[in-house]
Amino acid sequence: MAYEELRERGLVEEVKPDFRQVSMLLARASKDLATARANMGIDKEWAYIIAYQAILRAAKALVMAEGWRVKGRDQARTFVILIGEILGEEGRALVNGFDRMRRKRQDVMDEPQTPIPRYEVEAALKDAQALIERFVELARERNPQLAFL
Repeated sequence: MAYEELRERGLVEEVKPDFRQVSMLLARASKDLATARANMGIDKEWAYIIAYQAILRAAKALVMAEGWRVKGRDQARTFVILIGEILGEEGRALVNGFDRMRRKRQDVMDEPQTPIPRYEVEAALKDAQALIERFVELARERNPQLAFL
């Protein structure tokens, strides 16, 4: 699904990139990931949710750096679609993992007794790290000054 189709459906709109905001979102995503790691031994389900939130913040930063703003209902799903478009075939496995995390996060929020195995949380943290690093690289390509922030 291309940007144009998402725009026609009212799910995204073009905006002027705000690289200060992009930088703040990326910094917060990194902090969220560190928080998720720190919570692993306390509450692995919550660590999983925090890792997902870190990816979501970084995805928002990258989409903003591309000159788009997600709007409307089911924004997280729209971010998954956009990130899939941006990363293309090389990032398919990570995008699929992001989408699984999106669905599982909702399950945990709706059904708090839903356990997440430790190995799955560890894999989510690893995927979150890889995605955030890739998003930072791509955002810096859009604005090299982000390297100094």
